[in-house]
Amino acid sequence: MDIRALHRDLVDLHGQPNRTYSEDGVRQLLTTILSQNVADVQTARAAENLFGTYPDYRAIEQADQAELADVISDVGLMNQKSRRIQRSLRQIRTETGGEYTLAFLDEMDTKQAQDWLTEIKGIGPKTANVVLNFHFEKPTFAVDTHIERLSKRFGLIDQSTTADQAHDVLNETIPDDLKYSLHVLLITHGREFCSAQGADCSNPVCERYCDCEFC
Repeated sequence: MDIRALHRDLVDLHGQPNRTYSEDGVRQLLTTILSQNVADVQTARAAENLFGTYPDYRAIEQADQAELADVISDVGLMNQKSRRIQRSLRQIRTETGGEYTLAFLDEMDTKQAQDWLTEIKGIGPKTANVVLNFHFEKPTFAVDTHIERLSKRFGLIDQSTTADQAHDVLNETIPDDLKYSLHVLLITHGREFCSAQGADCSNPVCERYCDCEFC
């Protein structure tokens, strides 16, 4: 698979993604936890409730866990996610000596930063890589359901590759300078054309690279 050719064809179809940058790494982390296995609209509602209910990160960490779960109830697994949020904030505060900032990750190399984040129970490679790419612009490639599906249909990974294995394989094979834009482009293509069910394959990218049951 010529990854640069795939990227070029996706850009021709969808346009070059604009680089977005989150100003607050902790907020990015908590929002990404909320987004795990849930639609964007639910994530947005839960994030609005979370950051609108509590005045700061200390209040979120110290909140009653059941109350916090109710605040973010727009997302699935609200009890698990409320614990993950408070666990993450506690780990950040401990690491920094009382502050709620992830700035220290910027001084680490990519692997060290990934390891620090994924040592927190409930933080997997996808969540870690989203934070490191979207906030710190580190060369990481996060794999969500859209990307896993398209990567298999386009032959970037084998059909038998698990989600965790996909992170390792794709982070190794995708060039660093394409990691951000290819991530955004594959998600866009998965939403607009190459959906899980009833995919619309009448586009040049699917015609060229895809061999799914809908083609």
